[in-house]
Amino acid sequence: MVFTASQIAGILEGEVEGNPEIAVHKLAKIEEGEKGSLTFLSNPKYTPYIYTTKASITIVNKDFTPEQNLATTLIKVEDAYESFSKLLEYYNQVKNTKTGIENPVYISESASYEEGLYLGAFSYVGENVKMGKNVKIYPNAYVGDNVTLDDNVIVFAGAKVYSETIIGKNCVIQSGAIIGSDGFGFAPSKNGTFSKIPQTGNVILEDDVDVGAGTTIDRATMGSTILRRGVKLDNQIQIAHNVEIGEHTVIAAQTGVAGSTKIGKRCMIGGQVGIVGHITIGDDVRIQAQSGISRSVKDGEILQGTPAWNYGDFNKSYVHFKNFPKIVNQINELDKKVNDGDNDK
Repeated sequence: MVFTASQIAGILEGEVEGNPEIAVHKLAKIEEGEKGSLTFLSNPKYTPYIYTTKASITIVNKDFTPEQNLATTLIKVEDAYESFSKLLEYYNQVKNTKTGIENPVYISESASYEEGLYLGAFSYVGENVKMGKNVKIYPNAYVGDNVTLDDNVIVFAGAKVYSETIIGKNCVIQSGAIIGSDGFGFAPSKNGTFSKIPQTGNVILEDDVDVGAGTTIDRATMGSTILRRGVKLDNQIQIAHNVEIGEHTVIAAQTGVAGSTKIGKRCMIGGQVGIVGHITIGDDVRIQAQSGISRSVKDGEILQGTPAWNYGDFNKSYVHFKNFPKIVNQINELDKKVNDGDNDK
């Protein structure tokens, strides 16, 4: 796709300084810009590169005043970083405007869809599936029976959406994600074996949820596993059965959340965090990477650390560990008294 500076300025409500008809067809870092590319400058430490970049167009803040001659055409906006992000989103929308049904696909006669549908080759759409406007299902994706995909949902190549799942507007399911697989439910018997507990619930994703590549969200044993509006999940995350995640919470890669845990709104959870089941995490909680969460967490807490000790030893030691600053102060005071006594001799 090719865009001119004037077209880009129109999208971003910016002002062109330079050639309004110069065209670009790709994006680049400012230090790697070349002819035909578009870049941006928002971080002051990259300012020297604007005088050497070969990018055809550079998005800058309105208050930017060049101190040397420039070879690049400028588009001046209120916030260069925000505008560049907006442009990436626009580019994504244009790129994902595919429509029509490729061949071969399987789509059940009982499935329904509205205008703008795209079904990629070798995709599967099961019985009684309901698809809204502009739904995009890429090649080799699977959509099981009785699934609902609301307007503007994108299911990328190789993703799997199991039966009964409900997905709201503007959700994105990246490649390899699995939505609605069985929860890890097994009942121990007296002879040491385990019997599978049927997982009869479903998964609900509210509007504007993003699910990263290779992430798995298990269906509920009963009821629903629920991701509220605006939740963002990175790649390779495990969300277990009956988990509920509050609005606009973001979770980084390789985190695991065990069954029936409730996570609040606007939480930020780092990579490789482990969260046990059947606890509640409050709103606005921050959990640093590689932390292990084994208790309920109050609103606004900031946590770090992994209690990966022997369970019995940990419980005995934790009582002393949380008093460690007080113990250190006591030792320092004793040490000071001893030193003062020696000096008096």
